Amino acid sequence: MTALPTLSRLKLSPPPLSTTNAAALPLSFPLQPHHPFPLRTSTTFSLSATLESRPPPLNQEFTDYDEDETYGEVSRIIGSRALEGGRGMEYLIEWKDEHAPTWVPSDFIARDVVAEYETPWWDAAKKADEAAFRQLIDSGDGRDVDAVDADGRTALLFVAGLGSEPCVRLLAEAGADVDYRDVSGGLTALHMAAGYVKPGVAKLLVECGADVEAVDDRGRTPLQLAREILKSTPQLQFARRMGLESVVGVLEGAAYEFAEVEEVVERRGKGENEEYLVRWKDGGDNEWVKARYVAEDLVADFEAGLEYAVAEGVVERREGEEGKVEYLVKWADIEEPSWEPQENVDPDLIKAFEQL
Repeated sequence: MTALPTLSRLKLSPPPLSTTNAAALPLSFPLQPHHPFPLRTSTTFSLSATLESRPPPLNQEFTDYDEDETYGEVSRIIGSRALEGGRGMEYLIEWKDEHAPTWVPSDFIARDVVAEYETPWWDAAKKADEAAFRQLIDSGDGRDVDAVDADGRTALLFVAGLGSEPCVRLLAEAGADVDYRDVSGGLTALHMAAGYVKPGVAKLLVECGADVEAVDDRGRTPLQLAREILKSTPQLQFARRMGLESVVGVLEGAAYEFAEVEEVVERRGKGENEEYLVRWKDGGDNEWVKARYVAEDLVADFEAGLEYAVAEGVVERREGEEGKVEYLVKWADIEEPSWEPQENVDPDLIKAFEQL
């Protein structure tokens, strides 16, 4: 017996794009014919789930491939796993002799053997075929749902860009890494949903726990990417702009859900376009936020022209006009203390004062 010949890995063509999909991306999201991913120099990164955390596909002993060892004839592939960082694939080979199943890099496996195992998976990705994906996942063939193609892309990235909510949901439920970053540009599935104007997929990915703050190799979050594309989209392309605005709305809602606003600084726009420039409590850069995402009390304070300052403590109490309670507040950045109505004073400061 001789060792398996070294063969180049199977090259899988990416899914073809319709004219509508191709037209949906600006020059800042470059395409080549039939290539739905931007082509940029890759950087290394780690998968959220390491190979060590993935259980072997079969409850039996197996070994890693040893180039110095002689192996018999291949029976079939009974499992797969992606290498860390999307650098390629390894397959668990079942041999026709008594040799234990062995993890073998794809470069050392005959192309037709890999194709027989992988082609149905990537065909399902190209067509966003939920039924085909479900059949493969349910087959228990040891398949890694985070398998990568020759360009380091997962099926989830494909179907997110194609806008298939059923496929995205199925893959996420099967354990696909929703925050996986592709090798060519650091794009996540959320970036794909933003770039290809798929608001429904963006919303679903957020519900599945996708990180809205994940950045690509150019430092852009999915929200920043969507805004960038929207800014470069001509006003006459109404449908595309409406789709992008929906994506932006989904991502803004997710990004601001847990963020705390210190104060409202400025207002602009009217109606649906009304926005407030807010200062964040965590010290982040001031940012324009749609009015619907800003707390009503902060907006009311801004509209009433209230000034913000840092209170050090309450030094006195009195009854003001119409019997309303007021407190004399000492400020950290204002020399003179001032009388403030109870509703404008931090309850913790009032409690501390009353316990003196």
